Amino acid sequence: MLTLAAPSLVDFAAQLLESSQVPDRDARVVAEHVVLANLCGHDSHGILRIPQYCGFLRDGKYSPVTKLTTLNETPAVLAIDGGWGLGQVVVNRLLDKLLTKARTLGVACGSIRSCGHTGRLGDYAERAAREGLALFATVNTHGAGRRVAPPGGTEGRISTNPICLGVPTASEPVVLDFGTSVAAEGKVRVHFQNGQPTPEGWLIDSNGAATTDASVLYTEPRGTILPFGGSQAYKGFGLGLLLDMLAGGLSGGACSNPAAPMGGIGNAAVFTLFDPAAFGGRECFLQATTELAAFVRSCPTVAGVGAITLPGDPERNTRSHRSQHGIEIPDGTWSLLADEAARSNIPLPS
Repeated sequence: MLTLAAPSLVDFAAQLLESSQVPDRDARVVAEHVVLANLCGHDSHGILRIPQYCGFLRDGKYSPVTKLTTLNETPAVLAIDGGWGLGQVVVNRLLDKLLTKARTLGVACGSIRSCGHTGRLGDYAERAAREGLALFATVNTHGAGRRVAPPGGTEGRISTNPICLGVPTASEPVVLDFGTSVAAEGKVRVHFQNGQPTPEGWLIDSNGAATTDASVLYTEPRGTILPFGGSQAYKGFGLGLLLDMLAGGLSGGACSNPAAPMGGIGNAAVFTLFDPAAFGGRECFLQATTELAAFVRSCPTVAGVGAITLPGDPERNTRSHRSQHGIEIPDGTWSLLADEAARSNIPLPS
């Protein structure tokens, strides 16, 4: 397993994308996003995605030059078509426009269809929080990637449809970002690429039997990822179902459907920003969120627990550690990156 510093990984990822005709500025946006995901401990959305993106660019499934088409716009709403541009570029351009609308009206909502993989949603929540705004976001896989079966079922009907909520406080934001399945598909992909079993409780095979074999998601007959919720998995599946409807329906893209290919390439999405200044006031909001965060942290702990953590804390802790000690790249992921670099005659980082 190789360990590399984040800056060298960013440069390497940007070069790989530039070799696929992505403009250098956009390549840097994507590279910084995926490496930040690694820094925060979300390797499923990290550097392992770069060979996938390059393959989509090479096959003409992604456009190297991102051009947004406005489908509809009101003072508070913006619906766009991403033209299958790189998702991180598409989302950040959408947020540029939504930030202006939200500051003007107090709330703004945008939708995206035909968008490349958006990456880690928590990154966008952190961006909104730096601007003093709260964020709600969700994506689906544009009809594809139906890897989650309803409770009692054996075939996938929806994708892993994450939900992201971010709230600023007087210090660090509280950012909740999780898929509505037990694990993100990308986390299963990490185990699959490295020939490792998944933890128990993540997967079932095509007969509905529990398994730790990650390959069941990628070979026929396919297995599925379980919804979160354990014995009350209807909660995870129900939330994922409604988020699928919102992302696909509002965007004019697609909800999960049998006509879409299983191997999806990107997302339909909905992003909503709230400016506290237009509601109870920014100072009141920050006081309330900061006091609640402190109150939760003050909770007495059971034996063996050192401190209460809030959503966003694990990412910050991991980022601090990996910024100092480097990012470990599993052999399976590195092999794919090395193959991509060889294809474009790009030197490997040392």
